[in-house]
Amino acid sequence: MKKRAVTLLLCLVLVVLSLLRGFAASAAGIIPATKTDFDVPCAAAILIDEDSGTVLYEKNADARRPIASITKVMTLLLAFEALEAGKIHLDDFVPVSEHAYHMGGSQIWLEPGEQMTLDDMLKAICVVSANDCCAAMAEYLAGSVESFVARMNEKASALGMDDTQFVDCSGLSDDGYSSAYDVALMSQALMQYSDITRYTTIWMDSIRDGAFQLANTNKLIRFYDGATGLKTGSTNAAGYCISATAERDGMELIAVILKGKTSPERFADAQTLLNYGFASYALKTVIPDEPLPPVPVTLGTQATVQPVLGEENQLLLEKAKAGSLQQLVTLADSVEAPVAAGSQLGTLTITSGEEVVAELPILAGEEIPRVTFGQMLVQMLRTAFLCG
Repeated sequence: MKKRAVTLLLCLVLVVLSLLRGFAASAAGIIPATKTDFDVPCAAAILIDEDSGTVLYEKNADARRPIASITKVMTLLLAFEALEAGKIHLDDFVPVSEHAYHMGGSQIWLEPGEQMTLDDMLKAICVVSANDCCAAMAEYLAGSVESFVARMNEKASALGMDDTQFVDCSGLSDDGYSSAYDVALMSQALMQYSDITRYTTIWMDSIRDGAFQLANTNKLIRFYDGATGLKTGSTNAAGYCISATAERDGMELIAVILKGKTSPERFADAQTLLNYGFASYALKTVIPDEPLPPVPVTLGTQATVQPVLGEENQLLLEKAKAGSLQQLVTLADSVEAPVAAGSQLGTLTITSGEEVVAELPILAGEEIPRVTFGQMLVQMLRTAFLCG
């Protein structure tokens, strides 16, 4: 009897411990990424589809924390905006101030009075996280680092980065903060500039006519298939961080890891998220199963308008659902002229079982003007003449 009671007690303890583990996982903000939960051991993380911004995995994604040199993603974003606007050029020579010279941390040892092309400074920032180049470039773009940081915060607000406050352009200070979600937002914005990968995919290079060698701090560039960037960072307070970007089969993903325990662990965590994304999701281009029939037009210069599917017809889908999609086309019975090209005529609904996966707009493929009184009169006379 006593032995049986001890056995029951042990079973009860095991059940309670199991429940406590489940509660702890829930409290930690771990979001189930598949039917089988998995975790990455960093403090915060997120995985998004770069094109749509769809969140595929998140963990403590809105928690505010220092992000170290990932701050430079915003610095680079403002630089590429200025390049696109023609305010600066890659062959511009950027002067080096005493302030830039004294930055410390990761640097390429700029000398006061030295001038380096913007192209080389961007390379040094992307590849070796050069703080002195960040300061010099900030002063060149905005007159002072303080003015540049104000622009950084304005841009963060415009992007909807509600959990971000920058205090410098390099991430050296731990007084600034951001979140995994906000880092993903600014990384997504920076990746819209295709030229950024000219720098972020460099594994080894040199500047100063080969006198100064550069080796990328982002080891995924060499060891992860499809890696395209983006930025690493580490301080004692921030831990080991990375915003990692990769592309396979046309699908581009962004994985953000904040406060990893070690440098190898942050890269492993990023690979875990990227591997999950590429293994579980795919891009599918949707086209109607059958040709779309013309839609009748009343009071138009022609009797019908040809509907077409809009250009946004590429869907991010779970691979398990991609092979079992059904379509339902809904079109207007008729439309009244004038009909503007691109105006919506209906919807293509994509379903998987009972789930609505997407609703894609069906648009007018051409403009149909409204018939004028003179045109109507001519048509009536022509009809009367033919009938006579």
